[in-house]
Amino acid sequence: MFDTAEVQAALREFQIDAWLLYDFRGTNVLARRVLGLSDEAVGSRRFFYLVPAHGAPRKFVHRIEAGALDDLPGEKRVYLRWQELEAGVRALVEGFATVAMEYSPRNANPYVSRVDAGTVELVRSCGPAIVSSGDLVQRFEATWTDAMWQLHLAAEKHTQSAFDLAWKLIAERTRDGGRVDEREVCDAILEHFARNGMTTYHPPIVARAPHSGDPHYETGTGSDTAIRAGDLVMIDLWAKIDHPDGVYSDLTRMGFVGETVPREHAEVFAIVARARDAAIDRVRTAFASGEPLQGWQVDRAARDCVEAAGYGERFVHRTGHSIGRETHGNGANMDDLETREERRVLPRTCFSIEPGIYLPEFGIRSEVNVYVAEDGTVHVTGGPPQTEILPIFREFRAAR
Repeated sequence: MFDTAEVQAALREFQIDAWLLYDFRGTNVLARRVLGLSDEAVGSRRFFYLVPAHGAPRKFVHRIEAGALDDLPGEKRVYLRWQELEAGVRALVEGFATVAMEYSPRNANPYVSRVDAGTVELVRSCGPAIVSSGDLVQRFEATWTDAMWQLHLAAEKHTQSAFDLAWKLIAERTRDGGRVDEREVCDAILEHFARNGMTTYHPPIVARAPHSGDPHYETGTGSDTAIRAGDLVMIDLWAKIDHPDGVYSDLTRMGFVGETVPREHAEVFAIVARARDAAIDRVRTAFASGEPLQGWQVDRAARDCVEAAGYGERFVHRTGHSIGRETHGNGANMDDLETREERRVLPRTCFSIEPGIYLPEFGIRSEVNVYVAEDGTVHVTGGPPQTEILPIFREFRAAR
């Protein structure tokens, strides 16, 4: 439920005069979520909802959909003609030096940019400086309640156990010259999720040998999808408890179908693990000292390790992404590659840490989830971070 007092407190914290939430035909899903508007009630006319740091909110709606914001507090004005719209927007923002919108300068962060350029031009022409609402959005869209944190821990239990199930299946089927298809392992994981009340938006990645060198490989689509002894296997899986407030657990682990992991695989994994741990340490250090931390800084901590080892060009994605009800949530990403993520890492948010190195012959990724509690305590979930590639035959000897 929309809470005016909480929004105004956040505006004052971030030193922004007002937040102008705008939507046209559902194009601004972030504004709709912050306002608590139903996806079933998307209108066909523009609306504006202004929340000042001090004072009462104001609604501005079209005559045909005059009741669009009636569930929200504040005085309502109605427009019909385009001239009335432009004059009304001017009246809404008059007197404010800074107004936040779902906007990112130069579209540097497309996850935030949900307001079209023309509307930004209109508001800017009325006098205020337009600033990004990115941190405001994540404060009200990406932060977790205590119940969501508990649902994440419940999901973590079943995502962790999915790995043991998958590795055991691979061990059983590949000993003595056998094989198991990537899709079979994927299906077993999905059945495990279903048995445990979990849901997911997309099947997991099960990638053998060179397929693991493709960060977004689609399971079972490679030229040879049979897992055999001697194969490196990457499993990247994500799921949440099937509940309205369920949030994802998103993890990646590496296994080798054999007794001993080849040296080249182990050496690359060691680099990736150092990068993962450097990113985690960057978060912990910042929150322990009270230092404001932006997403790009976490990415840089991991990326510096990979670049120092000579594999910078093979680390082809951001270090991590926001996690929420969607696997890729609306909070700060850990990114200084695809974007320069300047949104702050906030308490009560969760994100992945998943550096990777992707070579033509194989790829290595290690992924954990990080949740920052209200008091700044940093929790790493997904079990103890993997310290070495799992030698599947050695780990699952009982599978003989």
